[in-house]
Amino acid sequence: MQILSPRHVNTEESLRLGVVSGWYSTKVSGTFVSGPHDSEADCLRRIAEINPPSAKSAKPAPIA
Repeated sequence: MQILSPRHVNTEESLRLGVVSGWYSTKVSGTFVSGPHDSEADCLRRIAEINPPSAKSAKPAPIA
């Protein structure tokens, strides 16, 4: 599972990077994974789709 975080790219930076300004999900290395998204909330929803939260392993109930 990769760790992704939201990142906002403003107009000035978007011109430098050659991308559209907006919210992007990025790897720890800074590589864009998805985007641009209209809002941070949209970006976070996409991150949740890419990396769904893992189900905690529940201990089985003791046999009585």
